[in-house]
Amino acid sequence: RLTERGGPHHGCPDKTPSLRLASIERAGKAAIPFTSGILVGIGETEAERIDSFLALRALHSRHHHLQEIIVQNFQPKVGTAMARAKAPPLDDHLRSIAIARLLFPPEVSIQAPPNLSPTVLDQLLAAGINDWGGVSPVTPDHVNPERPWPQFDTLRRASENAGKELVARLPIYPRYLANADRWLDPTMQLAVRAHADGSGYVRENSWTAGEHGKVDSITAHIPSEDQTQTCHTHAKSNAALTNLLDRAQAGIPLTEDEIARLFSVRGREFDQVINAADHLRQLTSGDVVRYVVNRNINYTNICYFSCRFCAFSKRTRAPVTGDKPYDLALEEIGRRTKEAWQRGATEVCLQGGIHPDYTGETYIAICRAVKEAASDMHIHAFSPLEVWQGAATLKLPLDQFLNELRQAGLGSLPGTAAEILDDEIRQIICPDKINTEQWLDVMRSAHSVGLRSTATIMFGHVDGPVHWARHLNRIRTLQNQTGGFTEFVPLPFVHMESPLYRKGWARPGPTYREALLMHAVPRLVLNPGITNIQTSWVKMGPDGAKACLTAGANDLGGTLMNESITRAAGADFGQELPPEAMNKLILASQRIPEQRTTFYAEAPTERTQQSFGADALEANINTTPSARKSHSRSEIVRFGPSQ
Repeated sequence: RLTERGGPHHGCPDKTPSLRLASIERAGKAAIPFTSGILVGIGETEAERIDSFLALRALHSRHHHLQEIIVQNFQPKVGTAMARAKAPPLDDHLRSIAIARLLFPPEVSIQAPPNLSPTVLDQLLAAGINDWGGVSPVTPDHVNPERPWPQFDTLRRASENAGKELVARLPIYPRYLANADRWLDPTMQLAVRAHADGSGYVRENSWTAGEHGKVDSITAHIPSEDQTQTCHTHAKSNAALTNLLDRAQAGIPLTEDEIARLFSVRGREFDQVINAADHLRQLTSGDVVRYVVNRNINYTNICYFSCRFCAFSKRTRAPVTGDKPYDLALEEIGRRTKEAWQRGATEVCLQGGIHPDYTGETYIAICRAVKEAASDMHIHAFSPLEVWQGAATLKLPLDQFLNELRQAGLGSLPGTAAEILDDEIRQIICPDKINTEQWLDVMRSAHSVGLRSTATIMFGHVDGPVHWARHLNRIRTLQNQTGGFTEFVPLPFVHMESPLYRKGWARPGPTYREALLMHAVPRLVLNPGITNIQTSWVKMGPDGAKACLTAGANDLGGTLMNESITRAAGADFGQELPPEAMNKLILASQRIPEQRTTFYAEAPTERTQQSFGADALEANINTTPSARKSHSRSEIVRFGPSQ
């Protein structure tokens, strides 16, 4: 009817309803996320508006491709045929918004341009919109240039007054990005993911894990060092969220959905979660921040597994681009251990790639080499992957192999190789690695034979809040059974050289907001079973680590002396943060520094005194593979979804 002579669409063949609907249908068949909608007030009846909505809903029900429906109010313009037509009454516009909200499923957003109704933003929200559309600080509305965009602060205030949080989104909505292989051309995926956070919305700032000089760019609602007090003072309470936080602080387990909710907070709710975690930290750990003087020894970078996030491992014995393959001689492991002891260390942390020649005997020999070099050195070594592989090569049960390692000097296990304890994610990032249940089995066995361990999470790649929630629940459940975890260590994904990122499969690590929440939420969710939350200065950088100390963390990990895995991924940090620098960082956070042992006892005075003013490290000798005397393998041990 509207295309007939005298109607608003007369002479506009592209406005023919059948053609428009056919075009939207083709887009659906081609899996193209689409925006559609109606213009209210050009002579149509309410029944015709509803017919339009129903036709669009039918298309969406077949193809699920409508991201949003725009319900736009007509604005007459000088120089057009309808210049003297009247704009629709506000009630008509609001009623049309409400009808659209009722007719379309919840996943379809309802949008109304805010610049066309700037004085009634609250009424638009009350009618059912949940999206303001595209709002630009640099370009006008080219269709309605006489109607300037509202300021972001105006939209934020209107949204908050309606009990909502204003969040910037990408042109593609989160649910489509979550299924990018269907909805995005492969050539677009890297660019889109580079701008996305773990929930599929726009990254708030340019900070990435492992890089210098980005914390200062954090937006005002993130509590970086000079903003923390403001956040703590002005955070406003949300009753439902307060209930969740009260339960967590009381040690009551939260559900998967509730934990994911905590990871999704923004704005004032973000402040509320950070405050609650910091308060619980103060009650649990006081103002002491602990760290261990240790040395990190990565004994080989040769690995036959195919973890897609890893930039450290080398799959062949021949030099390739970047770092050359190496396999440390036992003598070099001993030398580094002795040197670490002379510099005040109480612990060596040993991990490496899964060398095809390694068997369980290799790991036992490494422990013996450390103890021969420094008998009192604590050995914190071997991820669950290494333990499982070592036991399998010797055809031993896990507990028996772990006991043999313990007899050789092993003191505790690092909780690495956990990545995300959800096989949905592991199938993407490490498909041939041990699965979730295998990782938990190793830790359960280790705890049963008296070997304690850390627990970690490596996050910010292809994962999101629901996966983080599953991970924490699995850690909490095992801790309730064994009590064997000493601390929880968030490890933000460092993306720069990661194959997973460079191929367009992953985001560039977590956002700063997500990184802080990954310290705050575990503080709450793992309470009271795990009382130590460690922040990685290697991943977060010193300034980021200071911020984490106001978000639930009470531990700065180790001084390291050497670190190569994160550096291989492109990080700026990682070699050493000596005790002098550790103390300075902690004191600048208005906290009390204390050197500790692996199990959180105060470090012996002799060790502490020895650690200050230590001599410079001698040059490391990365033994070439051919020079490494190794035990022969009987078979390659592989894992995967079938095991």
